[in-house]
Amino acid sequence: MVLGAVHGNEVCGSLAIGQIMAMFDSGTVALDTGDVTFVPVTNPLAYARRTRAGDRNLNRGLQPTDAPRDFEDHVANWLCPLLASHDVLLDLHSFQGEGEPFVFIGPDNNQGNIEPFGHADLEEKLALRLGVGRCVSEWLSTYAGGVARRQKAPNINPNPNENAGVRYGIGTTEYMRSAGGWAVTLECGQHDDPLAVEVARTAVLNALNYLGLLSGASPERVPDMQTLQLCEVVDRHDAGDVFARDWRNFDALRRGDVIGTRADGTSVAAPFDGFIVFPSPNASAATEWFYLAKLSDRLMRPDSGVLP
Repeated sequence: MVLGAVHGNEVCGSLAIGQIMAMFDSGTVALDTGDVTFVPVTNPLAYARRTRAGDRNLNRGLQPTDAPRDFEDHVANWLCPLLASHDVLLDLHSFQGEGEPFVFIGPDNNQGNIEPFGHADLEEKLALRLGVGRCVSEWLSTYAGGVARRQKAPNINPNPNENAGVRYGIGTTEYMRSAGGWAVTLECGQHDDPLAVEVARTAVLNALNYLGLLSGASPERVPDMQTLQLCEVVDRHDAGDVFARDWRNFDALRRGDVIGTRADGTSVAAPFDGFIVFPSPNASAATEWFYLAKLSDRLMRPDSGVLP
């Protein structure tokens, strides 16, 4: 299953899916085996508005409900069963700031309470063949750490019921894993960069070839994939919290580097050598201001598909 426009202002996936569907219609490509479902526009309200969300962010708190209250609840009621009926999900996204494309994978195999999982090797091997050179993992466990901090600081969080629970961090890929499948999110590039469409199209065709649905040659794995593990999320507390500079996604940090300043003048410094991820200078209070990541050797293990 391939999704586009889960966020309505992220259109590269929709455009790439349209191109690939045209290739199927013309007979340029044809399925050799299996089935594929394309959803070019997953959130039509947000897509029509060209905004990230319609009534709310579809990629948070994703689950079916018997009492839908907003547009995204209605979307979830058809999307979640559709996800659960598939084995693999490729979710195509883009991002606001400058930076290189990257792929998100889920946790390592585990039996924990946050995101138990048993198909890490499958996600790793697919991620290595999408054509991008950076991989990021551990989204939901890192988000859960932010939830724990918000619960201890109700004076900072004006909407405690909206984003206080770990389930609020569940989006398409997390739901897919909870239903027994496996999934990767591809961040194809900047929203308006035409190259993002090419990245998305290449990734879809690579995935279909690698999974054996097309009869073409299986794509080569990406050499020297940089792999990062998200470790910490830092919230913006106040509109007066400002960054020390215009951070780019994956800018390197040294321990002690000043990342920003709180409204009360307190400095926010890097606690370790690593990278800043998803810096959001316009974040609302009590929402994610930025993430921190460290280098990981996860894709260099013998069972990852990188090493023989």
